[in-house]
Amino acid sequence: MSNQSFWGEFHGEKAVWLRAGQYEAAVLPEIGANLIAFRDTENGYRFLREPAEEEMTSFKEFPIVHGIPVLFPPNRYEDGKFPWQGAVYQFPVNEEKTNNHLHGFVHNIPWEVLGFSSNDHESKVTLALKVRPGHSVYAYLPHSFTIKLSYTLNEDGLLQHVLVNNDGDTPLPCLLAFHTTLNAPFIPGSTPDDCRFMMTTGRRYELNERMLPTGRFQPLTAEEELMKTTGLSPFFEPMDNHYTTDPQNGRNRMELTDVRRKVTLVYDAGTAYKHWMIWNNNATPGFFCPEPQMNLVNAPMVDLPAEQIGLLSLAPGEKWEETSRLYVK
Repeated sequence: MSNQSFWGEFHGEKAVWLRAGQYEAAVLPEIGANLIAFRDTENGYRFLREPAEEEMTSFKEFPIVHGIPVLFPPNRYEDGKFPWQGAVYQFPVNEEKTNNHLHGFVHNIPWEVLGFSSNDHESKVTLALKVRPGHSVYAYLPHSFTIKLSYTLNEDGLLQHVLVNNDGDTPLPCLLAFHTTLNAPFIPGSTPDDCRFMMTTGRRYELNERMLPTGRFQPLTAEEELMKTTGLSPFFEPMDNHYTTDPQNGRNRMELTDVRRKVTLVYDAGTAYKHWMIWNNNATPGFFCPEPQMNLVNAPMVDLPAEQIGLLSLAPGEKWEETSRLYVK
């Protein structure tokens, strides 16, 4: 059987490796369950931005712009404040220039490996983060809950499944995103000029000088309209933009095409993600981040309907789940 799942290393860090057909992937349980590699070994494609061995120290200090980090809760919160059910949780202010909290608490801490396996059809790993009193996350989000994250590799590409379960006896705020960091280009020999992308973006939220939404929308530029149709370079201008999603043909997706090789990477995010963030490191060629996000930035502080802004609440015992897939066409 050519498919495999096994303990190994990624530049000296403990990793679970998956292999299935022409694909391989690696996840780092002790660094936020970050899926740090997804590759097509037959063609030499590396879809995700991976840290080099000499970058591992800086990566561990800031594991956001490599692989697929898990954000819970995602993005920015004004002055670190998170109003919830009559209380106000205080998150650490970790973005000095905006005086905001940024990106939650689960992307840089250990997760548990529940198991991994392989058969003739696929390879799979499942990880979990179980938050209870005394856990580091509980200090900021005082709720008992579990996040389970599974990756399955097969001939159809990479399937991601995430499930959040409220294990406590009070309503749980459920806000989640993935800071997915894609190589552009992902094909050896290609250049950033060979890359075009499209996304199922809808309306663009206006953000203030602290990168927080005002509650208003901005008109889309001609280039932003092209993102939804024919596509354009992911580096056409600096982007740190927040959009609603606008699924097409029932799918919520990003497509990155190498026009030289005529190969397209599809990121089919589940439609439960009602928002997209796009960040391209000030239009620096090499990588960019199309980020599927459940909620509006700073959602608890925005005076808009909870359903519109993705401010989800899970009742005791309730579960939320969604799937996404990365594949080539």
